[in-house]
Amino acid sequence: MLQLRNSQGPRGRRATGRTLLATALLTVVAAVPAAAAAPQAPVAAAPVRSDAGTPAFQQVAHFYAAYIDAVTAEGGGKLATALRTFYLTPHLRTQLKTWEQRNHADGVLRAQNTPLAFRITSGDSGAGHTWSKVRLTWSNGKHPTYSYLTVRSDLQTGKISGIGK
Repeated sequence: MLQLRNSQGPRGRRATGRTLLATALLTVVAAVPAAAAAPQAPVAAAPVRSDAGTPAFQQVAHFYAAYIDAVTAEGGGKLATALRTFYLTPHLRTQLKTWEQRNHADGVLRAQNTPLAFRITSGDSGAGHTWSKVRLTWSNGKHPTYSYLTVRSDLQTGKISGIGK
């Protein structure tokens, strides 16, 4: 610890202390712009989830997460329609409308109810498409009930272009 002796009494010590404090602050303030101007090391990107293989696969996961939430919250209202418009190709939306009229169920979920959970597994890719397997969980407990869907996505657009069992 630095100890200063001043013959001017307490006032002189305060003035000396303020001068030292001001000098220290000026030194720090002068160093900050120099540090800011110095080249910075690039920040490492956040790690990608290991189960998210392709952007199209990620789109399927994002769609099902948002869609199930929307259907649960508002029973398939405006948000679910907006999600379909954004994530699904126009051709698939037309196919789903036909399927839903015939089966009186939600074509995306292939059911009349909303699942409790879902899991998506990436599959093969080829001919401009990639396939994902969607597992929908319908009950909890010792023996949960599942249904499985195969979802096709266009690699170029990332949009979902087919949903089947």
